Amino acid sequence: MKRAVSISIGSSKRDKTVQRELLGETVLIERIGTDGDIQKATELYRELDGKVDAFGVGGTDLGFVIDGKFYLVHSIQSMIQHVHKTPLVDGNGLKILLESQAAQILENHLKDSKILKPTKALLVSAADRWGLAVSFAQAGYDCIFGDLIFALGISLPIRSIPSMKILASILIPVVSRLPFHWIYPIGESQEKRKPKWGSYFNWADVIAGDCHYIHRYMPDSLPGKIIVTNTTTETDRKFFQQAGIHALMTTTPVLEGRSFGTNMMEAALVAATGWKAPISYAKDSEYLQHLKNTIDSIQMEPQFQVLNPL
Repeated sequence: MKRAVSISIGSSKRDKTVQRELLGETVLIERIGTDGDIQKATELYRELDGKVDAFGVGGTDLGFVIDGKFYLVHSIQSMIQHVHKTPLVDGNGLKILLESQAAQILENHLKDSKILKPTKALLVSAADRWGLAVSFAQAGYDCIFGDLIFALGISLPIRSIPSMKILASILIPVVSRLPFHWIYPIGESQEKRKPKWGSYFNWADVIAGDCHYIHRYMPDSLPGKIIVTNTTTETDRKFFQQAGIHALMTTTPVLEGRSFGTNMMEAALVAATGWKAPISYAKDSEYLQHLKNTIDSIQMEPQFQVLNPL
């Protein structure tokens, strides 16, 4: 049996273990949350290095991939300093390959729906989900990229991909050195709601991006909206349903009522295929081509669920 483990600095309440057949291999897929304790995560990586087949880095990113360029997140590098043997991924591969198809797949699901074609999308964070952002922009959506709003608390929407590229090139080298909890909820703070910036949520037809940002800041009621995200639990699904959300599309498959993070699912694929070579998210890298071939072979794609029929 193969074992893929996501060690997350997120809440342990979201932990889950499932067993799945992937590419002819039985893979144990396991998430371990450390409730924001980075030292505990560091020790778990050290303890399990070489004993599991793949690691997923959860609750943070190794870096951001913007238009094919990789920006390292310096503030979390010490957390993975003891990993020398087990392949380590953070989900950027699936974000690049799967999420770049999200807008088209969503529209395919909506062809026979009573809902009018959505035209406006709020991407709560584009820097960490570049494929998702580009997908909606290229599909002709009027987009708001909320990186300044939701990560830094600055009510300044970015409305174009070129502007987002400029912003990323200026801010990421600085922000990536800040303590991670300054820009992203970790541990128990992931469970806390702080509804804010409701006008941006109400403006959009589609709300896409990181589930923690969406859950933390969205209004209590958003009837008829569509959410495109992942790392959702059954509790998240019920919350979205009670808020009146029309449909939920998760960019990774739902397993036993749960869509694991891209890091976890990518780690599962790495474990199943036995990949041992270096991991590179550079455009056209050998690893990305291998991952694309793997995704294509199992026909993995985002999963669409209607929560409140119209």
